[in-house]
Amino acid sequence: MHRRCAVKCLNQDVLRFTTVNARTPSSRRDRPGRSRSRDTPSREERKEATRRAIISGALRLLDDRSFSALSLREVTREAGIVPAAFYRHFESMEALGLILIDESFRSLRDMLRTARADRLDPNRVIGSTVEILTASVTEQRDHWRFIARERSSGVAVLRYAIRTEIRLITAELATDLGRFPALRDWSTEDLTILAGLFVNAMILIAEALEEATDPAALDEITRTAVKQLRMIVVGVDGWRSS
Repeated sequence: MHRRCAVKCLNQDVLRFTTVNARTPSSRRDRPGRSRSRDTPSREERKEATRRAIISGALRLLDDRSFSALSLREVTREAGIVPAAFYRHFESMEALGLILIDESFRSLRDMLRTARADRLDPNRVIGSTVEILTASVTEQRDHWRFIARERSSGVAVLRYAIRTEIRLITAELATDLGRFPALRDWSTEDLTILAGLFVNAMILIAEALEEATDPAALDEITRTAVKQLRMIVVGVDGWRSS
């Protein structure tokens, strides 16, 4: 009898244990009050949103001043965060400046790669290049304004970073130019010089486009840009690399 009672009690304990565990953890996860909505941003998404807010805020403030005149408190106030939160995303203000430079030149790199990938009509390659550049400046005017100001009179580390970006883009373009049949016999030095002419011309054109205030000025800059690039091409036809 005692044995039957012990077995009965054991079965009751097992039943209670099974019932409790049947409600956990899945039942607790399924409770509406404890489940996370799919619309709630993840920690990574919130962190990226704050990072973008800092970058966007800095660009807005740079509309009328140089980067050296920008303070961390101004940037965080514009982004809507406390100053201490800045360091969760950037080591310093200079690190923020370097990110701005990388994003600014990414549009120029993407433009050159798009031009190559799309295999533009050789008869319209100059006009198409200017059109793509104009669209890039229009979409990222604040980035180009930042580059134009910092390229010549900015903080030393930012000026160096801008020169480095220009050298990298020039080297990439020189490699691409060397694939053209008419330029296959050109020396590496001559290809680099030619690529530099194109890149520097495009940067100057972009800076002019950024300053355009009305459609008439934009049309005049575009017309001059096409002529400028055509002059470079004319020089290519008459050059004999050695």
